[in-house]
Amino acid sequence: MNLRAPLGTLLTVCAWLTASPAVADGHPPLWRIDGRHNSVYLLASVHVLRATDDALSEPVLRAYKAANALYMEVDLDDLDPEAAGQFTMEHGVLPEEQTLRDILGPERYGTAHQQALDLGLDLDQFAQLEPWVVAITIAQMQFAKLGLDPGAGVEQRLMERAKQDGKAIAGLETLADQLSALDSLPMKLQGEFLLVSLDEASDMEQEADQLINAWARGDTTALARTLVHDFDKFPELYRSLIVDRNRKWADEIGALLDDDANYLIVVGALHLVGQDSVIELLRAHGHPAQRQ
Repeated sequence: MNLRAPLGTLLTVCAWLTASPAVADGHPPLWRIDGRHNSVYLLASVHVLRATDDALSEPVLRAYKAANALYMEVDLDDLDPEAAGQFTMEHGVLPEEQTLRDILGPERYGTAHQQALDLGLDLDQFAQLEPWVVAITIAQMQFAKLGLDPGAGVEQRLMERAKQDGKAIAGLETLADQLSALDSLPMKLQGEFLLVSLDEASDMEQEADQLINAWARGDTTALARTLVHDFDKFPELYRSLIVDRNRKWADEIGALLDDDANYLIVVGALHLVGQDSVIELLRAHGHPAQRQ
């Protein structure tokens, strides 16, 4: 299992994108916030794309060129796959006396099992894994089936440029933070997370091109109209995985606005839209954002 930025990758399934209405502007959603002596650019990302997708439009490249440093949800240039695998082995396996069916309950497990079968997977094979591990695995298998690759995503492409240009690369959180955020969820919420990922994975084949095209145009109205807002059914899950992290990130980004250097920050689009978004949290603290 590839654990490269797992939470962000999986949230792409759940969050392609829960967007608030806005006018399409011909490129991915991008904002600028001006500090006293610098600017911070915030780019909404789709974490997985096809190699043929145009991920870096001219406005995005201009923001990148203006930035002295690149921030992502997690620093993809400083990951340790072995440590990630070890974390999963130590924390992602259920006790012998407990199974995935026990966590979901007979009715929900039956529904989830059928959804997985429709995707070509047998959920019984994951019986001893915690739901968050199963959700990541299913999401990544579906991405691969559709030709969607984190290596072709926005972050990966910008990271490669930053490495070549000698720009600083950093993360708003670590891979351990992301894995711990999933592992620390109560089993009830982990089960909900798995159900959300299965719902979205089931619809992904029909919606992938439409959603990527809408993102590329910056057409959040089309995204809002197209997407099923599964998080509406699970407010506790939304608060744990989205809102709490948004608040932490808003504090970190607010601190960057006191710097002299410019920054480009790339995070999943779900974190930059809606009333609980990083954009709105920063606005409430006196840092209004301008759509670019």
